[in-house]
Amino acid sequence: MQASPPSTTPILLSERTGPLLLDDRALVALIAGEALPLAAAAECFTTTYFYYRACRAVVLGARGHLSGPFARLDQSRRAWALQSMLVLPAEVRLPEPRAIVPMMVDIQRRHPHLNVLSTEAAAAALVLRATMVITRATVEGQLGAVLHAEGVDFDIVDLP
Repeated sequence: MQASPPSTTPILLSERTGPLLLDDRALVALIAGEALPLAAAAECFTTTYFYYRACRAVVLGARGHLSGPFARLDQSRRAWALQSMLVLPAEVRLPEPRAIVPMMVDIQRRHPHLNVLSTEAAAAALVLRATMVITRATVEGQLGAVLHAEGVDFDIVDLP
């Protein structure tokens, strides 16, 4: 499957049409109520691995870039956000594995060095024809180069 080249003109996420695929940090920001410039009617997805990493960080209480937004919430908001993370809000969907797994295998063939998290993210973005909402730390890892090579549009969000 050949995707179009990634966009070279920044477009505000609030102006994007089509699905958005949130990385783990963007997912945490959304659930913790941090300001993400998303369109009100945006169809949001995350991957199983991003969701797992976000849940693990929040539930186990590690103090890092993933759980930090929860640590900044007052106790009642933190409890609400934790419950939201565990049940994943209805406005954030998970892509169908039956469509993603074959694409993951195809991506691994082209990029054998890629880890599972990045392979799943690239596959989900391609299958969903989604724009990835990705934090700088994620895009600066191995995923950024693969998204570019695969023609996946992405927007970098800088979060606290």
